Amino acid sequence: MIERNRHYRALKHLLRQFPVVAILGARQVGKTTLARLLLDERKGPVELFDLEDPADLARLDDPRLALSGLKGLVAIDEVQRQPELFPVLRVLADRKPLRCRFLVLGSASPSLLRQSSESLAGRIGYYTLNGFHLDEVGIERMDRLWTRGGFPRSFLARSNADSLTWRRSFIRTFLERDLPQLGIRVPAPVLSRFWSMLAHYHGQVWNSSEFARSFGVSDKTVRHYLDILSEALVVTQLQPWHENLRKRQVRSPKIYVRDSGLLHSLLGIDDRRSLDRHPKLGASWEGFVIHQVMEWCGEDMGQWHFWATHSGAELDLLWLRGNQRFGFEVKRTAAPRLSRSIVTAIEDLGLDRAFVIHAGERTFPLHDRVTAVAADRILDDLPS
Repeated sequence: MIERNRHYRALKHLLRQFPVVAILGARQVGKTTLARLLLDERKGPVELFDLEDPADLARLDDPRLALSGLKGLVAIDEVQRQPELFPVLRVLADRKPLRCRFLVLGSASPSLLRQSSESLAGRIGYYTLNGFHLDEVGIERMDRLWTRGGFPRSFLARSNADSLTWRRSFIRTFLERDLPQLGIRVPAPVLSRFWSMLAHYHGQVWNSSEFARSFGVSDKTVRHYLDILSEALVVTQLQPWHENLRKRQVRSPKIYVRDSGLLHSLLGIDDRRSLDRHPKLGASWEGFVIHQVMEWCGEDMGQWHFWATHSGAELDLLWLRGNQRFGFEVKRTAAPRLSRSIVTAIEDLGLDRAFVIHAGERTFPLHDRVTAVAADRILDDLPS
């Protein structure tokens, strides 16, 4: 079993701060396993309700009666199946003294987030759980993590073929069962085609009109489809940063399939050999590195953007942490150079430091404020 100590510590901290803590993430990303670990190591009474279990659903037929007498830590899995629980949790979270804390697990559907934030304002802490990260699997398995993605069953599969089979099954189940359970009424074949087309735009700036023409629907419709996949935590919309400069700046988000393994399945990439020959090789590696950097530095610590001008200057990742600004450029090369884009970003955005993450073996300075960082050194050589 791969230990997820960083997430475990973060959740224990949140449970000390809030009476209710929500773990949000895509299906099969490891939310239940992590919750069981917290329950197993908890001193005092614990209780777990799985809302996919008919017996547990029956127990919560009268949620106020079922929950009010419990003490310690209570976990409720698949909470999106019963959003009417949130008003009850608000009442129980306001009791003095506090008799128990609640750990709720669910997919980040729009209705779940809206109802939980409205009912539990000031009482709930959110934690987004992604797939495995480099600090969990080890730098030596970076290539495997990139190729297979971070979903535990995909990464830990006995063979590449088994991993691919699992990912294909996940995509089908996600579209045919999971999204409808979140209240999404778009037909699965439509979203399947859209997601596959979106994979070919991975790493590009979103253009609603162009995508709508390709897909044969309106701009508003494709935007709706994009938001569905983003809110379900399988697509990332990296928002643009713009300042009061005498330059025209890009104001549309960049689009990434959140998990590199799912991206490869959507693109029809079966193995590493196919990946090396695919035209989206560089974009795949860029998206993988960007998500690793964001999680390692702290996805919820500050703001994350990209920056680009219509004249060609571009920064793959901009991290605003308090008064500090860090820039990141991702290049799949073993011989990185100081690009004009980095120099322009330093001048226009006032970057404190910049990093060029590359596929080579060494970390070395390129400029007094720019460091070339080998991808297998990001856990050691990046700010965190």
